[in-house]
Amino acid sequence: MKATVLIEQGKMLQYTDMPKPEPGPGELLIKVAACGVCHTDLHYIEHGVPTFKQPPLILGHETSGTVAELGEAVTGFAIGTRVLVPAVVTCGKCRLCRIGKENICEQMVMFGNHVHGSYAEYMVAPAKDVFVLPDSIPLEEGAVIADAISTPFHAVRNRGNVRAGDTVAVYGCGGVGINAIQVAAAAGAHVIAVDISEKKLAWAKEFGASECINALAEPKVPKAIKKLTGGGADVVFEVIGRPETIESAFECVRPGGRLVVVGYTDQPVSLSAAKIMFREVEVVGSLGCRLVDYPLILQMCAQGKLKVKPLVTHRFPLNEIEQAFKLMKQGESLRSIVIP
Repeated sequence: MKATVLIEQGKMLQYTDMPKPEPGPGELLIKVAACGVCHTDLHYIEHGVPTFKQPPLILGHETSGTVAELGEAVTGFAIGTRVLVPAVVTCGKCRLCRIGKENICEQMVMFGNHVHGSYAEYMVAPAKDVFVLPDSIPLEEGAVIADAISTPFHAVRNRGNVRAGDTVAVYGCGGVGINAIQVAAAAGAHVIAVDISEKKLAWAKEFGASECINALAEPKVPKAIKKLTGGGADVVFEVIGRPETIESAFECVRPGGRLVVVGYTDQPVSLSAAKIMFREVEVVGSLGCRLVDYPLILQMCAQGKLKVKPLVTHRFPLNEIEQAFKLMKQGESLRSIVIP
């Protein structure tokens, strides 16, 4: 089969031939319809972040497709069933899985990191973790639900505990940030979007932001948010992954409020312990999404409460994936998908 492969850490992917995988017991062989192009992959390609499985490795973890083969003992699926594959699958047995924190499973497996992903014509996945994609959700665009929607859904609903009437600020209006905005807006929050791109801020408005702040035009963002909100936001999401934006986002939180860190950085961050204690400000992290949340996410997407199709601004064949990364780095795409 054709695939786009990480041959060597720190090098661009190569379009080449790879063996077509075979489903084992309890697994599905999935014919990939589309895979979302995520900034996480750039960490492996350009930023020196190692993958758990050594290259050559097929990247890609936002997958939609159709069932091509059933492994031994698989039930509940038929050949041709439309499916969504979560970015991360879990053991279901460890302590964290047992207490409902399966998104941080002790033995988690991420596609395109621990095992081959879906920048390819076919992939295999455990049937227990695969979800049927409702007919009302477009097959190709639906791929982005697997991470770009599910990750901020978990951040907003489970880690941010956003409720109707809350004031929410979102730092970063890329693929994940935009969906933090639309999930928070769907929950009934008043959302303030922060970015340095007018194009992304325009997207933020389309997906539910009530107000936008351009951090280039307004360098003192915390001051601006406190003025807009009368003291700070109830919940602030940092979806960029830079120490300076995490620190700025922390300053936007009202007393008794919450900062949710969704963006990844390996650099140290300086936050005021005095404010955390005296103002009872919570600082929490958020990673991925629990599998138990996917049925609700899919229901909200199927009902149109969360937009899916407008998230995909660009489409590329698999052998042109480099263009997708280029647009991402330039800030010109909201979400690109590649189609084998």
